[in-house]
Amino acid sequence: MLIPLRHENMEGRRWPVITFGLIALNVLIFLGTHWKIEAQEPERAEVRTHVLILAASHPELKTSEDIEKFVDGVKSKIPEQAWNQIASTSRHPEDGWDAQIRLVQDPEQLQSEMDSLGQRFADIQKNSILENYAFVPAHPKPISILTSMFLHLGWLHLIGNMWFLWLAGFVLEDRWGRVIYPIFYIVAGIGAILFHAMFYPSSIVPTAGASGAIAALMGGFLVRFPKLKIEMLWFALFLRYRFKMAAYWLLPAWLFMEISDGALSGQTGGVAHWAHVGGFLCGALGAWVIAKTGWESKANAVIEDKIGWSADPAVVQGTELLEAGKLDEGISVLQKYIATKPDALDAYVVLRQLYWRKSDLPAHREATAKVCQLHLKAQDSELAWQDFEEYKNAGGDSMPATTWLELCRIAEGRQDFDRAVTEYDELARAHPTEKQSILALLAAGRLALKQLHRPTDALRYYQAANASKVPHLDWEANIQAGLKAAEAAAGVAYAPSVSS
Repeated sequence: MLIPLRHENMEGRRWPVITFGLIALNVLIFLGTHWKIEAQEPERAEVRTHVLILAASHPELKTSEDIEKFVDGVKSKIPEQAWNQIASTSRHPEDGWDAQIRLVQDPEQLQSEMDSLGQRFADIQKNSILENYAFVPAHPKPISILTSMFLHLGWLHLIGNMWFLWLAGFVLEDRWGRVIYPIFYIVAGIGAILFHAMFYPSSIVPTAGASGAIAALMGGFLVRFPKLKIEMLWFALFLRYRFKMAAYWLLPAWLFMEISDGALSGQTGGVAHWAHVGGFLCGALGAWVIAKTGWESKANAVIEDKIGWSADPAVVQGTELLEAGKLDEGISVLQKYIATKPDALDAYVVLRQLYWRKSDLPAHREATAKVCQLHLKAQDSELAWQDFEEYKNAGGDSMPATTWLELCRIAEGRQDFDRAVTEYDELARAHPTEKQSILALLAAGRLALKQLHRPTDALRYYQAANASKVPHLDWEANIQAGLKAAEAAAGVAYAPSVSS
């Protein structure tokens, strides 16, 4: 399975309130409808099954217009052999009703049963959330074109869609603003649903979910950020592999798979692949129109005016050179700018993207470490930790000791004690002659003893601190107390030691 984790442009100029709002709206609607849909579906499925069995085995019976349309729709989509199997009395009964109805021969009783099913069918059609608010191509309701985009049929369906909405949505909102972006989302989402209906105009299967609109965001993302690299996680059983791939490779590959799946599964699949394809194409076209008409430039001018900030011309130029693929020129421009403003965070963010695109990993790691330090300076621990993860994924193994110690404390503050101990240990090994190594060993010993209940490991860390050649008189009492506690917990007789 492939899961997108993040991409290179995970920072915006202001809070993505529209994206947050869309996510919140989807979640609230799900919480308000999920259990009711689950309660309605068993009866809905039962009535439909009974209608099909009775209509197949007794085609002479009179039915309502709704049932006739339903039965004809199913009959047209399945092989004749399958329809004959439904009508057969030799197959295994579906339930008790099926077994009993086979014994009925009286035409009036059979017609009465069909009439009763017809009434139940009509009541369900009237009250069912899916029938009224999901999009059914065979009998669409205008309001369902919009409402279906906010219905989800399960937790995984919701969580998957919302994660993709966050990854692709917030960066487009930052670029297009809070007017163009939601209009794009709704219009392209409607286009996705209509595209699906064009392929399956007689389908009676309700279509629900934000997938079509989110596919549109992916199409817009491809047009707007074709060279941006997306970090992916592939896993199967116990195997894990992380890699990065440019949008212009990854997203068309996804589109090709959706086209293939749509062609192979037809109307029998449980996923509306053609809605995804239609959404992607509508999104790509919409993004192209937004760029060509100049709406994006106008939106950016409004955003910068509202937040009272505009990027330095050198950063703007570096970004434009990045998007144009002129990597060396962009690096040169930003290096000159950083020489005069060494704490320019926005410049370093663009610079590390340039290095990554150029596959200059040492320079990318150095720029990422600087971005991490600047985020720590701004007290933005979440972004600093993301920078650290990117640094490690790029092969980094030795952050500056002071920076690394702060990051270890972030992990500890998150109560990720295993990771914190690992980082404290690696820090001490990488910087054995700096005072931060003593602090790291003491912290690793404390966590191993009190939080992870690994006294043997704790003893090893305290012994390493005690044996360190870094002067540590200020921490001698802590070291000896730690040695005593760890030895007691490990069942070793405590003997006070003299440090060097």
